[in-house]
Amino acid sequence: MFDLKAISAVFTQLEEERGISREKIIEAIEAALATAYKKEFGKKGQIIRCSFDPESGKTDFYQVKIVVDESRVIMPEEDEDLLPDDDDRIRFNSEHHITKDDAKFVKKGAQVDEEVVFPLETKSDFGRIAAQTAKQVIIQKIREAEKESVVSEYGEREGEIISGTVQRVEKGNIYLDMGRAVAVLPYEEQIPGERYRQGERIRAYLFRVDDATKGVFLKVSRSHPKFLEGLFAAEVPEINAGTVEIKAVAREAGSRSKVATFSNDSHIDPVGSLVGQRGVRVSTVMSELAGEKIDIIEWSEDPAQFIEDSLSPAKVINVELDETDHKATVIVSEDQQSLAIGKGGQNVRLAAKLTGWKIDIKSIKGDELIESDEKSVDEEVASIEETLSNEEEVVSEDGDEVVTTEKPDVTEEKTEDKE
Repeated sequence: MFDLKAISAVFTQLEEERGISREKIIEAIEAALATAYKKEFGKKGQIIRCSFDPESGKTDFYQVKIVVDESRVIMPEEDEDLLPDDDDRIRFNSEHHITKDDAKFVKKGAQVDEEVVFPLETKSDFGRIAAQTAKQVIIQKIREAEKESVVSEYGEREGEIISGTVQRVEKGNIYLDMGRAVAVLPYEEQIPGERYRQGERIRAYLFRVDDATKGVFLKVSRSHPKFLEGLFAAEVPEINAGTVEIKAVAREAGSRSKVATFSNDSHIDPVGSLVGQRGVRVSTVMSELAGEKIDIIEWSEDPAQFIEDSLSPAKVINVELDETDHKATVIVSEDQQSLAIGKGGQNVRLAAKLTGWKIDIKSIKGDELIESDEKSVDEEVASIEETLSNEEEVVSEDGDEVVTTEKPDVTEEKTEDKE
């Protein structure tokens, strides 16, 4: 009936290319043959099953009946007109059901809801319509099996960094070809300013697996803080060994990030581990993120120390904690205030995200400069920048020193020239 060599080749191809197990393929063939048999030779209400042996190509067909009694179905001798309206039993069908008393002659000790199997005559000459139906069933079953396989594989990889090839760009979303599945990089999960070309291979963080009607879609991100963690994990062996941990990440994708790291071994410098010799490790991560700046600080159990370090490269004089409101007041010198705030309030905003504390920055004179509350930070930064508009900042490349000089008064210079 079957070309066994051809079937074996199909099994091998589906297993290797689509990750579908041999058992799932056999199950699909059996379901298809049973459907074709019922369509060609069966009757309404029948339950037909097939057993297929791939080694010999032999097929056996069976009719299955469910054991019932008066509690499950309305028996033929019952008068339906006398039954109550709330009777939810179904009508007895001799092709689908068998009474408990009759079932005992076929299967000793048969109980209600059990199945009784009756062998059927083997058929191989299915009609065109039945054969077409069988083909559709096989395709559907194989697609379902493939979908289950993909969901199982990538479901286990959720939270990892995966790579794919840019397939197309549609409405701002990037679709990546992963081989057996398609990954979607939504616009809001992309790094601002990055451009992607068709055929380009990119990496992203897998944060969700969607089992949709049209197939399995993998949702990925390049702006997620976990993507930054994953890139460091790939570059820093100490993280995989468990010696160094990344405790927290605050990120504004494409612009700047802060990473808090901790070492379980007093002999290993956690910051140095992430930076690498001559900065090679952090440089590799930055290049993957299109030059995004990364501040690496050492995590501390002491909130005051952690907050102080999180405001790096600014130098802090003192940190006062308000445990009740979970708020920290940070005192800095006048020449450090703009550095502590950062451009557009970015430095203090990232520090607040990293530490989980609301941070207020004040100058050494006690003048409040900015709160790290994200709702009001932009408004306060605007007023601060206006206050500092008469000052010119000169910042060294490593951010260690800030020299602030007042801009010359143009009006006074013109007056002096006239004199």
